[in-house]
Amino acid sequence: MQSTPKGLRLHIGMFGRRNVGKSALLNAFTRQAVSIVSETAGTTTDPVEKAMELRPLGPVLFVDTAGVDDTGALGTLRVQKTMQVVDRADFAILATDDWQDYERRLLKLFQEKNVPVLVALTKSDLRAPAANAALEAAARASGAANVVPCSAVTGAGLDALRQALITSAPDAFLEVPALIGDLVHAGDLVVLVVPVDTEAPKGRLILPQVQTLRDLLDNDAYGMVVKDNELGAALARLRQPPALVVTDSQAFRHVSSVVPPDVPLTSFSILYARFKGDLATLARGARAIDTLRPGDRVLIAEACTHHPSGDDIGRVKIPRWLEKIAGGKLQFTVASGAGDPPDLASYRLIVHCGACVWNRRQMLARLDRARAAGVPITNYGLAIAHCLGILDRALAIFPAADKQVDDATVTRTADV
Repeated sequence: MQSTPKGLRLHIGMFGRRNVGKSALLNAFTRQAVSIVSETAGTTTDPVEKAMELRPLGPVLFVDTAGVDDTGALGTLRVQKTMQVVDRADFAILATDDWQDYERRLLKLFQEKNVPVLVALTKSDLRAPAANAALEAAARASGAANVVPCSAVTGAGLDALRQALITSAPDAFLEVPALIGDLVHAGDLVVLVVPVDTEAPKGRLILPQVQTLRDLLDNDAYGMVVKDNELGAALARLRQPPALVVTDSQAFRHVSSVVPPDVPLTSFSILYARFKGDLATLARGARAIDTLRPGDRVLIAEACTHHPSGDDIGRVKIPRWLEKIAGGKLQFTVASGAGDPPDLASYRLIVHCGACVWNRRQMLARLDRARAAGVPITNYGLAIAHCLGILDRALAIFPAADKQVDDATVTRTADV
């Protein structure tokens, strides 16, 4: 459980005003000194994360946040960080010791975003029973369905809080999400094409490759891992064609020329477009590549920060392909992390990475912000497949998403 990637954990955000006891509650709940506790307002500045196992939900990630009532220039920045956590929270714990307008606004925000929320009435040991009852009534009057009085000092209510969290968490986290297992049958052979080049991490595979292989094993399918330059020889040694070939998107051109047309082919990035986001939306976004014109602004969005290589996929290769299609220079901006540029609506297209380090809710939040700004969004694998003229083939195993892409979307020139 401790090695489970953050993106596959249930993200539980701790929200509330300063000094309502968020950090103390988290420490008591996890039985560890995760966050610094002090009577000084604003002790928690940046989000603090704690990974743990919470049965029967399994791996979870608690995120303690700064108070939403922080003030001043630095306080405003802290509140912005807190709001970014809202976008990736699968579940929210709203901690409070006094029901105010801040709590009402937060509760409404969670409800608008369809984030399950549990209201924790902290410091219950400091209030008389009548005061606790009045506070609970105020929360419920605002629409809070799950309200639990608790105390980090005495431990009262912590078991009830744990049970309420488990029973209110999204049903999806009681099941193992499928990455590729629903696309194959037990006993099928899937070939995974993994280039080993300057961008490949030395001595290991990247996360999408590892998770795809594990999901195949979990679903009793076979996985054969080969380098792109050995794919032809590997296929020739098989007695029968594989059920599916999955490739790194950067090797799409070569792999598509080697794999027979009747063998299904897709990429790790396209699998992640479905696993972490919404494949149909991202497939539709690929259509906007045809509308690019010289001078248009394109946002290259990455979930994490990394040291770019000389021929980086997001900063060099994809921009080169897009400019070839646009017929001239484009204006590219690279954004790493959870935040969006303030002028998001000024972009003609967003091209996103596979979001392997994010949870699905965080990626869906970014898709929703792009939709609200009227900007089409696609991802690396879909963009590359589109540019190379093989998007229809790469989407053939996803009939619902394939319908979102018309013939014009996938008609590309071979010299890109």
